Amino acid sequence: MKGVSLQKIMEKMALKNLTPNVNMKGKKVTSPEVNRPALQLTGYFEHFDADRVQVIGYVESTYLERLPKERRKEVYEKLVSYDIPCVVYCSDLKPDDEILEAAISAQVPIFQSRKTTSAFMAELIRWLNVELAPMISIHGVLIDVYGEGVLIMGESGIGKSETALELVKRGHRLVTDDVVEIRRVSDETLIGSAPDMTRHFIELRGIGIVNIQSLFGFASVAETKSIDLVIKLEEWSKDREYDRLGLEEEYTEFLGNKLVCHSLPIRPGRNLAIICESVAVNHRQKKMGYNAAQEFYKRVQENMAKPRDEEDE
Repeated sequence: MKGVSLQKIMEKMALKNLTPNVNMKGKKVTSPEVNRPALQLTGYFEHFDADRVQVIGYVESTYLERLPKERRKEVYEKLVSYDIPCVVYCSDLKPDDEILEAAISAQVPIFQSRKTTSAFMAELIRWLNVELAPMISIHGVLIDVYGEGVLIMGESGIGKSETALELVKRGHRLVTDDVVEIRRVSDETLIGSAPDMTRHFIELRGIGIVNIQSLFGFASVAETKSIDLVIKLEEWSKDREYDRLGLEEEYTEFLGNKLVCHSLPIRPGRNLAIICESVAVNHRQKKMGYNAAQEFYKRVQENMAKPRDEEDE
């Protein structure tokens, strides 16, 4: 089962490890949700989500302080006996000695966060949803063009990387070249990112590998981007009919989510960067309620419906 290591969570969320003697090797979190053990602290452990990160806030901490020492010790031992991933104390709250002893005995890490309980939970859930989302890797280029995530696909050598380089030069941001890691974070959203090894690099045939961040600065790259539309580059064929109006949209599917897809025929003299910019802006217009193809079709229909004598005038 896919999981995120506790070490990675500790580094990402800037957590302080209060149990350095606990071995965290191999310990992972497999659920993107978190749990505040409220009822569990009273002794009710039915339907306990033990696979989640356990978060202790001000309410839980003050409640535990009022319990008799022996009762508090029983609660802690029961809590850590469920093989929970870890316990996080928020708002710089300090755990008492009883839970530290129980946690070390059960080899359950205890962490401390400066963030408030609500802020910590929201940030951790959002990040874990991305890290634990279903993921596939595809061949392509992902660019942030005017705020739209444009995934450029096509056969090797057709010009994807060169188009990406021109778009970056025109002020847009590269997310990844060659390999795109796509994560399905919701029924509507796909997030694209680069593998660690190829992040910020572009391969240009005849030149080699170039570092986009080094050449154009930090503003020229992005770590992740939601994918809004797909552009497929393909060799132009005189035997194929290409859409000239755009009244009906085509779609492609990744991980069960559909994305608008445009097929662009490649011919000498076509400026692909400007075309990609136009596609991105046109897609953005459609999301805002304006469809140029429908507007044009409407004008044609209105012109055809005019009486002939009116046309003669």
